[in-house]
Amino acid sequence: MLDQKDLNDLSIGDDFTMFLIVTKSEVKTSINGKQFLNLELRDKSSALPSKVWDNAEVYSKKLKEGTVVNVTGQIEDFKGALQIKIGKISPAKESDNVKPEDFLPKSQRSLSEMFNELDQVIASIKNPFLNQLIKIILADGKLEKYSKVPAGKGWHHAYIHGLLEHTLEIIRICELMCSIHLELKRDLLITGALLHDFGKTEELTYDSIFDYSDKGKLIGHIVIGALEVEKTAASIQNFPEDLKDQLIHLILSHQGKLEFASPVEPRTLEAIVLYQADELSAKTNAYKKAIEADKNKGGRWTRFLPLANTALYIPDENSD
Repeated sequence: MLDQKDLNDLSIGDDFTMFLIVTKSEVKTSINGKQFLNLELRDKSSALPSKVWDNAEVYSKKLKEGTVVNVTGQIEDFKGALQIKIGKISPAKESDNVKPEDFLPKSQRSLSEMFNELDQVIASIKNPFLNQLIKIILADGKLEKYSKVPAGKGWHHAYIHGLLEHTLEIIRICELMCSIHLELKRDLLITGALLHDFGKTEELTYDSIFDYSDKGKLIGHIVIGALEVEKTAASIQNFPEDLKDQLIHLILSHQGKLEFASPVEPRTLEAIVLYQADELSAKTNAYKKAIEADKNKGGRWTRFLPLANTALYIPDENSD
């Protein structure tokens, strides 16, 4: 187990020597024509940008994405955002006994607790076709991937076990809506929630850094998930066609709008609820993580968040 300070514990002006992992490495050219290496370095707590100004081409071969590095540097402010000013940087040695997975953030929820909750949800689905379909899709090694993969590369629930945590949050929201709106088809909605992001098990990689697989880039998690449901439903005798179509619709429409990559927009009550539950879980997590990342930096506002199109207010921890 790696024992060192977290990046989140450091403030402007702090000097440090620590192991980090390279999550972005690209050679760029400055406005005066000088090449430099643009880096992103991270630990479990956060990621910060950095630059290597000399011998960019040489360092780009040493500091590839997924490389664990030993860094001596200082935290500095650059146009209102934190970054790392590098003093020394070099790839970690085998004798350092550090591994890429040491630097991947993980869910703060207990995995066994989440597995128990997942088992209860699956057992609660009484429709025999939907129950069988879920058990087939989450059989064998697929459940391991489903429980380990992050929900995203960087925006929300971007940590190991993140997809499972995100999915269980959505299910709780959907259960609440079902208790309010009795017209909702509860088993269908919960199955859609369970499988809406299943395609991320094939879309995302998480061995050393979070990234998109070739399959993820070519097809995308929405289509991967829809194809999995189509294939599995076809293997179940007498699976109702309309039930299958409604379930696939939940997967295809769960991002809500065509411009957000949903092939279709929500056109059933269940699809509307799933889309809004997904949005609520994702944005709450993303905004919470942004506040946590910036709350020790001394200000009352986070950095500007492009995906939110705003900065967020950081409340006093002692206030109710």
